Amino acid sequence: QFPDASELVDDFNKFMFRHREAFTEVEFNRRKEQGFIVLTDYYNKYVESWNKVVITEYRHNNVLPNGIPIKGAIDKIEFDNKNAVVIDYKTGNVDYAKEKLQSPNEKNPLGGDYWRQAVFYKILLQGNPKQWEVVKAEFDFVEPNGKKEFIKQAIDITDADITTVKQQINDTWEKIQARDFYKGCGKEDCHWCN
Repeated sequence: QFPDASELVDDFNKFMFRHREAFTEVEFNRRKEQGFIVLTDYYNKYVESWNKVVITEYRHNNVLPNGIPIKGAIDKIEFDNKNAVVIDYKTGNVDYAKEKLQSPNEKNPLGGDYWRQAVFYKILLQGNPKQWEVVKAEFDFVEPNGKKEFIKQAIDITDADITTVKQQINDTWEKIQARDFYKGCGKEDCHWCN
């Protein structure tokens, strides 16, 4: 059985207290108040449907067949036997994340950040000795949208997606090894480039 919602809010408040120097007093009090409301509503919405067969904050290292080391931390993995659903929690409004959830397209040939993250997690877990089969990744938006609805956005991952992201990993690795880093905008009056 899951603990009461108050324990979730207490954990949030402890985190806020440990990081209070990052906020003004007004921001700190507002964030705590917002956290209480959002977390209580979120808990009440999902507590009866949460899977209890899970691993949280799972850290895993993997080495791709071409020798590239990758590692990552996954918020939660839910299980149905060997089938796994990777869960990543997101704050903020899902409406502002739509582009980040998109697979590659003309406008963004690399795909959105969240889409790539989902595929990366599946690649990461392919090297797991327990042989879990990642059936999908899901982004769970903890804050409600403008209609006060909580949204979970699933990403189904295809073999083509895996090939695409593995190529992106390979391209990035090769650039790192060649010390080929982003050079900036190159404008003469740019403070950061100069």
